[in-house]
Amino acid sequence: MTETDLRTQATEIHEEFSDRLDVTVEEVEARLDTLVNEYRVPIDEARRSVTNTYLDEAGMDRDDLMGGDERVSVAEIDSPEEWVDITAKVVELRNPDSDAIAQAGTLGDETGTVEFVSWSKSELPTIEKGEVYRLGNVVTDEYEGQFSVKLNSTTTIEQADTELEVSNDDTEVEGALVDIQSGSGLIKRCPEEDCTRVLQNGRCAEHGEGDGEFDLRIKGVIDDGATVQDVIFDREMTEELTGITLEEAQEMAMDALDTSVVAEEMDQRLLGRYYRVTGPEFNRYVLADEVTVPEQPDHEATLIRARSI
Repeated sequence: MTETDLRTQATEIHEEFSDRLDVTVEEVEARLDTLVNEYRVPIDEARRSVTNTYLDEAGMDRDDLMGGDERVSVAEIDSPEEWVDITAKVVELRNPDSDAIAQAGTLGDETGTVEFVSWSKSELPTIEKGEVYRLGNVVTDEYEGQFSVKLNSTTTIEQADTELEVSNDDTEVEGALVDIQSGSGLIKRCPEEDCTRVLQNGRCAEHGEGDGEFDLRIKGVIDDGATVQDVIFDREMTEELTGITLEEAQEMAMDALDTSVVAEEMDQRLLGRYYRVTGPEFNRYVLADEVTVPEQPDHEATLIRARSI
């Protein structure tokens, strides 16, 4: 981004607020320069962030600006690394599993739900379960077909005095677990605090080589006799289904000098068993939020885990 391009963007923003705020083109350009050249924020998103700052200072709504940006619905989040604005209800908050995360949980609107994280270093205001917020400048991410949003230092948070009926479009699939696919068992994820990608041959597609952090998962296939469905079980669900903890899996791999022994043990314990899986569907996967195991046809199913939303 050249100085001329930044000056052009700064001039346009200045013109939008010159009658409301005592701000110079140079000041606007300096804000843009920090975001674009220091934090590597795309110019369109940097402009949106700076505009949001001045909207707040001027006590204006985005609708007051000619050609204000449109917000996207949750269902429209379909690609990673995009900067978007959403209006959503906080339907669930979960305890963060890292000091780098201030808050984590689920957001939703009339079109569906999406996971979110808010980074501690961003020092954002705390959001509360059951409340609706207008969130500006959040970054989309994708992991195993599931899209999420990240609240960052440029994110704006405004509580909305409105009600939202959150859509719940969970899918239920029932049948035998007939395959545990490659990429299951003991895996390593990128150690970067804002990345959860699985390392392939010791490399993250975004951050390059790294030692990685161990995790457990199962990428399975459920067959109901007529159709098959790909299903993903996260670490907690995998531990409960298999009886193998992450620590035990690491010990197994260390003793054998081979991580594949973990997936092989999972094959022996789970293949052919009958499950009922419920969860959101992303691309070709159902992400298991709840699993029941019918012990016998005439007995009540045993609840493995249900994520309350």
